[in-house]
Amino acid sequence: MNHLQLEKLLNQFLKPELIKDYAPNGMQVEGTQDVKKIVTGVTASQALIDAAIERQADAILVHHGYFWKGEPEPIRGMKGRRIRSLIKHDINLYGYHLPLDIHSQIGNNVRLAQLLNITVEGGLEGHEQSVSLFGKLEKPLTGEQFSARIEQVLQRAPLHISPDYMNKTIETVGWCTGGGQDFIELAASKGLDAFISGEISERTTYTAREMGIHYFAAGHHATERYGVKALGEWLAAEHGFDVEFIDIDNPV
Repeated sequence: MNHLQLEKLLNQFLKPELIKDYAPNGMQVEGTQDVKKIVTGVTASQALIDAAIERQADAILVHHGYFWKGEPEPIRGMKGRRIRSLIKHDINLYGYHLPLDIHSQIGNNVRLAQLLNITVEGGLEGHEQSVSLFGKLEKPLTGEQFSARIEQVLQRAPLHISPDYMNKTIETVGWCTGGGQDFIELAASKGLDAFISGEISERTTYTAREMGIHYFAAGHHATERYGVKALGEWLAAEHGFDVEFIDIDNPV
């Protein structure tokens, strides 16, 4: 497929125009016009680029791309090396941030819910483009049981902050993959039993304890592997691309 047609296809599916973002969504670095082999990954790190070069990929599709709001503009240092590698090897880079978090079929939030057996009930912010969701477990679990489920699914132990009422069981859950820890207050104000995000801030501990809600920091990378992987699988199944997901280890 032509590289511009691929961008159009992705835009039609992910609808980036519906949400204001911190980085450009779509093609970020232009490469070869003919795209057959695609590498997908969470972040456009040098390690992912090197892996794509090794596999002779025509395009890289990521959740965390480049040109974030407020970042230095000069193309030098680490940023320069990454972009030079893409241009030298004629590789297209496509990045989709919030559109890949909120998508109702393959988004990071929806995929995490499916993996953890949470039934999605709606957006925590009360609208369709909410970057945080809430839902319900099939049966109540203790904090320790739910922590064990997260560890089994994501293959890493989450940081679990218990509320002051230690024996509170979990049935209703809010979540926001990645750096969504500040939605915890909204989740607690709505009476949810638990909240999950990728990252944790110092203040999150006290919020969980004082507002009576279980909190699980499950890893920014770990919670955001599944949307871009599912997007690649959709491109392969529906449009015949040769797609390979590469998981670059990241403990954060």
